[in-house]
Amino acid sequence: MALDEVKHIIDDIAKKKLAPIYFLMGEEPYYIDGISDYIENHVLTEDEKSFNQMVLYGRDTSIDEIIGHAKRYPMMAEYQVVIVKEAQELSRTIENLLPYVENPQPSTILVVCYKYKKLDARKKLTKELRQKAVLFESNKLYENQVPDWIRRVLSGKGYQITPKSAQMLTEFLGNDLAKINNELEKLQLILKPGSEITPQLIEENIGISKDYNNFELQSAIGNKDIKKAFGIAQYFANNTKNHPLVMTTALLYNFFSKLLLYHSLSDKSAAPRTLGVSPYFIKEYQQASRHYPMKKVSTIISKLREVDLKGKGVNAQNVPEGDLLKELLVEIFD
Repeated sequence: MALDEVKHIIDDIAKKKLAPIYFLMGEEPYYIDGISDYIENHVLTEDEKSFNQMVLYGRDTSIDEIIGHAKRYPMMAEYQVVIVKEAQELSRTIENLLPYVENPQPSTILVVCYKYKKLDARKKLTKELRQKAVLFESNKLYENQVPDWIRRVLSGKGYQITPKSAQMLTEFLGNDLAKINNELEKLQLILKPGSEITPQLIEENIGISKDYNNFELQSAIGNKDIKKAFGIAQYFANNTKNHPLVMTTALLYNFFSKLLLYHSLSDKSAAPRTLGVSPYFIKEYQQASRHYPMKKVSTIISKLREVDLKGKGVNAQNVPEGDLLKELLVEIFD
């Protein structure tokens, strides 16, 4: 997992086991920023940074200039640090970095932040980086992986979080790790280490309703709690900006698709691994499978596709999102 790899890289840096080049690439900027920031803040002392630390930006520099800076010698320090941010702006010429990678300056720590892209694994540059440098690929997490990431991050800092709380944050913030981390840091400011983050704390300090959210709507539908589901739908109708229909239909489509898969399993004990959900939430699928047989689930999935298209303006001009959601619930509970 990327989190373990990041910890390993940072632990090595803290122990002064430094690589001459850190090439950080991929779709998830959170880890790239984390490693780059750690190097920027911890490799050199404050006195050394004045003459030996340089930050360049891809849009304002070139590969030749980067190599020129990297080949310089440090002044009154063991190392110099050259950080290239937004290096993806140099994607057309990035292969020109190869000669330097083949023979890097031992006293330079070159950090290349190549966000939202990755190198061609077939090219010689990539192969050389794997041999001579730290080549780190930062991939986006799937949303079903985010709650466990939240739990692990908090556990590493001495905090706990309930499964529902982690799911609420994921549902509200998606898989944007930087945003999630910012909200977690806000909570850590007001909580003592060892504390458990609960839905109540999230509602009071982040503003996510513990009772009116997509997670609770899914739970109400799974339990066939008609009154609660329509109550949440009405709340969504009055707050469409914070609860867009497209997010709700996407979550419910994911839920019923997994429910369809759950029905097909001969060995239900394999459900957590097969469905990619925490064992804590499998009971929701067990309960929902009693209310919605396989044929009904297939019908609901078809209706979800229809409502999703209507929500995007296909065959339903100017129909309020709240009405479309209620239309969906009528079909689900029919």
